[in-house]
Amino acid sequence: MDIHLAEAPGTVKVTEWQQSYYGTDSGIQSGATTVRSDEDGTEYRTKKFYTTTFTENPADVESQYNMTRAQRIRAAMFPETVMEGTAVLSTQMDSSQQTNVQKLAEPSQQLKEAIIHLINYQDDAELATRAIPELTKLLNDEDQVVVNKAAMIVNQLTRKEASRRALMQSPQMVAAVVRAMQNTSDMETTRATASILHNLSHQREGLLAIFKSGGIPALVRMLSSPMDSVLFYAITTLHNLLLHQEGAKMAVRLADGLQRMVPLLKKSNPKFLAITTDCLQLLSYGNQESKLIILANGGPEGLVNIMRTYNYEKLLWTTSRVLKVLSVCPSNKPAIVDAGGMQALGKHLTGSSQRLMQNCLWTLRNLSDAATRQDGMENLLQVLVGLLSSDDINMLTCATGILSNLTCNNTRNKTQVTQSNGVEALIHTILRAGSKQDVIEPAVCALRHLTSRHPEAETAQNAVRMHYGIPAIVKLLNQPYYWPVVKAVVGLIRNLALCPGNQAPLRDAEAIPKLVTLLTKAHQDAQKHGSSAQQTYQDGVRMEEIVEGCTGALHIMARDPLNKATIASMDTIPLFVQLLYSPLDNVKRVAAGVLCELALDKQSAEIIDSEGACAPLMELLHSSNEGIATYAAAVLYRISEDKNPDYKKRVSVELTHSLFKHDPAAWEMAHNTMMETGLAEDELDGYGQAYQGYDGMHLDEPIMITNSTMMPLKEGYEKYKRQTLLAEFFFSSFPTLDACGPFLGKHKLTLL
Repeated sequence: MDIHLAEAPGTVKVTEWQQSYYGTDSGIQSGATTVRSDEDGTEYRTKKFYTTTFTENPADVESQYNMTRAQRIRAAMFPETVMEGTAVLSTQMDSSQQTNVQKLAEPSQQLKEAIIHLINYQDDAELATRAIPELTKLLNDEDQVVVNKAAMIVNQLTRKEASRRALMQSPQMVAAVVRAMQNTSDMETTRATASILHNLSHQREGLLAIFKSGGIPALVRMLSSPMDSVLFYAITTLHNLLLHQEGAKMAVRLADGLQRMVPLLKKSNPKFLAITTDCLQLLSYGNQESKLIILANGGPEGLVNIMRTYNYEKLLWTTSRVLKVLSVCPSNKPAIVDAGGMQALGKHLTGSSQRLMQNCLWTLRNLSDAATRQDGMENLLQVLVGLLSSDDINMLTCATGILSNLTCNNTRNKTQVTQSNGVEALIHTILRAGSKQDVIEPAVCALRHLTSRHPEAETAQNAVRMHYGIPAIVKLLNQPYYWPVVKAVVGLIRNLALCPGNQAPLRDAEAIPKLVTLLTKAHQDAQKHGSSAQQTYQDGVRMEEIVEGCTGALHIMARDPLNKATIASMDTIPLFVQLLYSPLDNVKRVAAGVLCELALDKQSAEIIDSEGACAPLMELLHSSNEGIATYAAAVLYRISEDKNPDYKKRVSVELTHSLFKHDPAAWEMAHNTMMETGLAEDELDGYGQAYQGYDGMHLDEPIMITNSTMMPLKEGYEKYKRQTLLAEFFFSSFPTLDACGPFLGKHKLTLL
């Protein structure tokens, strides 16, 4: 045999060796090695390197494959059964493609591991089931050392799923844990029991068991623990209950959970704070009482401080959600603003987190109506103007709404937005908004605010025209009407008309006929009720406000001679005269105002007289509203210009009587003086009032009278000084300035 082996070729020798040892491998051909198992220190497994052995005889190869089939399958599926150093014949011809046996290897290993886990799971469940009665008894023991040891064991059991499920199915066990947590004074026992409830809260069955066992009040008390780990277990368990257990929210509220949670906002762990703030959001959403409790415990200040201090995105997001809920509460809103909430939220409008940005924007929008007097908003306003270029509808809705509120009655904010190219951005937003009224309405309102009552108002008025905004704005008056937008547009047109350069573009855009049509419709709708107690609302807008706004806009547009003629030619005078009978002072004022402008034309003055305007105008001379009385006097004077001297004298007496009816001494002096001097008949060149823009629909300004001007008491409008009819009446009744004293003092007027 030895001689034969010595003479045989090398390949034959190897083949014969493999066949004689049933396919085992010495390691020379395959390079197979053995490695120590990572799982334990006693078993060894084979690390396989498959090789392909070629022989000259195909029949021999086939025979080898048949002989080693079972070995190949065993090596692939159960490699731990292959003896160390065993070589396995490979059938893999292409290294890039697995054989069928190799494809079965991974699923087979997974199946084996699943079976092992199942066996272990059953063992854990059985162990826990047998131990539960004894452990329950130990947890109720009076000896605190025994309770501590039992709690430690139960805590270990809850870390495995099988034993945890067995424990949560025992109400007696869960109740014993809750009692132990409540009664113990040992911090380690408290920590262990809190950990047990925390582990149980990961399954719905565990949450129900905790809830039924009275665990919520016990957990709420743990929120005052000095141990951080207990605090963590308590807040996370309560968080799971609030998320998934029905009735948990009410139980936490009844246990004074909010009163314990709000002080936790002073903690410094961002992840802990994220869970705490999310609990506050879950408890306060839709519950006004909870919002007030948060306010009473200093919640707004703590939440704003988090937004100002931290950078952890999840914490900022959960905190912004709480602030968004609180921002709709009338009581919390000013508290958040006073705590610096607007500035703190504004810091996060330029970050990468879209969800955080959206929450901050909605919160700012809710808060903005309470922040109109806030200082230090420059950075926020610039960011908001920049956001107007976004294509996100929610972002545009929020940004325009915030700008609308922050520019209301705030000169500093108006100037800042105007200087930041806000007018151009708002116009482009309106052009891109299409029919999205939630964007158009606040954008138009913001423009209305920017075009009135601040140093840059005239710049804003011109900017609207220069950026081709007038046609787009007037187009919004087309039917079908969305009344909140119509109301805002009418006010904006009135402000734009204050700029002489806008009069012609407004006329070219057919603003006058649209305003007249709108005025007629609104007046008809308002008349349907026929009573001031039953005002007509459409889309939340009173039709009387539309009547007032349209009439006021036509009043300002009538300053232009061409516009004046156009308005008069549309048969509007009878309607304006009818409005003098309105029960609302604001409507009377604007109606008298537009008649003042129209009465400068003699033909229009005759029409006003023929429509019977003298009777209501005489009545309006006695109005307590100085603006109404002044306009009425002016119209009466224009009407009386062509009347006989007796008529003029009667008008003058009526005017003087109405102005001095509350001061008999001054009236007597003025009356005697007037009888001596008579009424001046010099014709005035014109009449006008500097009608300022407005942030709301109504504007009542104190009036001052000069010997050349009647205008609202406001600085910066001297350019509008023109001789007025009331001044003419006034100075025709007083020969000297000294005689004016009693009148000026009584009526709080100023003589310049």
